Amino acid sequence: MFPVLQSTDWVKTKKQSPCAVLPGSASLKTTVAFLACSIVRRPCLFLHLQFLKLEMGWLLALGCLAVAVAVVTGSERRQHQVQHGPCSYTFILPEVEQCQPARDFQETNSLQRDSPSSPETAHAKPPWQGSKLESLENTTENSTQWLQKLESYIQENVRSEMAEMQRNVIHSQTATMLEIGTNLLSQSAEHTRKLTDVETQVLNQTSRLEVQLLEYYLSTTRLEKQLVQQNQEVSRLKVKNSLLEQRFLDMEARHSQELQASQQEKEQLQELLDRQSRLVTLLEGQLASSTRNSTLLQRQQAALSDTVQQLLALVTHCNEITSSSKEKVMIFRDCADIYRYGITENGIYSIHLTNSTQTIKVFCDMKTRGGGWTVLQHRFDGSVDFHRSWEEYKMGFGDPSGEHWLGNDFIHVLTTSQDYTLQVQLKDVEGNQAYSQYNNFHIDGEDKKYSVHAHGFSGTAGHTSSLTRTGTMFSTKDQDNDRCSCKCAQMASGGWWFEACGPSNLNGIYYAGVSNVMRYNGIKWYYWKGPSLIVNMTTMMVRPVNF
Repeated sequence: MFPVLQSTDWVKTKKQSPCAVLPGSASLKTTVAFLACSIVRRPCLFLHLQFLKLEMGWLLALGCLAVAVAVVTGSERRQHQVQHGPCSYTFILPEVEQCQPARDFQETNSLQRDSPSSPETAHAKPPWQGSKLESLENTTENSTQWLQKLESYIQENVRSEMAEMQRNVIHSQTATMLEIGTNLLSQSAEHTRKLTDVETQVLNQTSRLEVQLLEYYLSTTRLEKQLVQQNQEVSRLKVKNSLLEQRFLDMEARHSQELQASQQEKEQLQELLDRQSRLVTLLEGQLASSTRNSTLLQRQQAALSDTVQQLLALVTHCNEITSSSKEKVMIFRDCADIYRYGITENGIYSIHLTNSTQTIKVFCDMKTRGGGWTVLQHRFDGSVDFHRSWEEYKMGFGDPSGEHWLGNDFIHVLTTSQDYTLQVQLKDVEGNQAYSQYNNFHIDGEDKKYSVHAHGFSGTAGHTSSLTRTGTMFSTKDQDNDRCSCKCAQMASGGWWFEACGPSNLNGIYYAGVSNVMRYNGIKWYYWKGPSLIVNMTTMMVRPVNF
């Protein structure tokens, strides 16, 4: 059992011991002493170590003490246990109904023990409620003073420790914050580097996009320019199409006119054919009449034959006298020899071809540009058809005094005997005249298809030669030697030196009069007046270069 102090002693010693017991009955003193020692003495050493750092634990202990004091007022014995951390607190409350009434409070310095009460005291029965209230008041005052001391102690000891703890916490928190700041700085630097990389990538991508955009812009500009050019080209083509349509309409109108002219020409030809038919009928009648008079003519022919025999005998006698001298004087190679002999009149003369005994009649032009020209071809009225065969062009046809072709064999022999100059004379329906001259001209033999050779062009019939190039072979309707699959001789209706039809043909169909019709098979000398030229007179003639 614990010692119990008297009231006076308790007041004097309560500052020295935290485990003082409140005055009162023995049972109450025992209970309070047990509570005080249970709460203060034995836990004090432990709490001195533990609750210096945990102020809230003391507050909880004080709360428990207040609960214990309040429970004392109950009418029955109670037990209450509190668990706080590693400490366990058990409060045993007194049984009120078994407590003795409190005696009068006497101030004394003697210790109060748990001894049996005196008989006087046992027999005295003051009101226990007042004693109980007094005991509770003393207990409350004692607890209040103890709590104030405890609070002062806690404030003195805990304040320095709390300051140290705060310094430690601030230091640890500062170190933590510095570490966190360092981590944040490193993370910020890493994020900045990543952002810089991303920004660089974005700038690169933006640059590429700008370049692509510029390329797209340039491409769009180029396409727009092309579109404008195409629109201009479309406009130009529309204008050209309009012009072509107009030209087509003009050509259609001209074609209609040509068709009408052809129809009129056909009617004229039909009328000419009718006249020729009537002329043939008339000639047939005259032939019949001539047949009836044939007997008379035969008798006259017999008489004439006798006369001719007499004349022949006379002529033979004369020829025997002068034959040798005349033969020497009258042998000429060409018209130039005749001109040199002193004959200067145009006309038909006989010439002897070199290395041949054959004599042919030719027309000699003794007036044009010094004279001495041997005529190879001449056309002026269309009376002779020049759409002939190879053999006919070889031997020649027509009359030397009119339209004719001398013959390719004779032209070959003549032009290869010495150097000759060729001159082509032209005149259109309006009376305009021109000429083309070649300083060196000849044609090969039949074995080389009468190939033409002409050099040294000059003249007024165009700035360039209309005669085909050197080496071109001669073609006719029955022998095609040109370089075209279209058979130019048949298309052009005449024999000529055709390469690929070419720019000239002096042996085409003769068309008289003025016409707007473009005739591809007519007489043509292209570089004089183009394809629409209508020629009504042509002459091909040669003379020696040294004339």
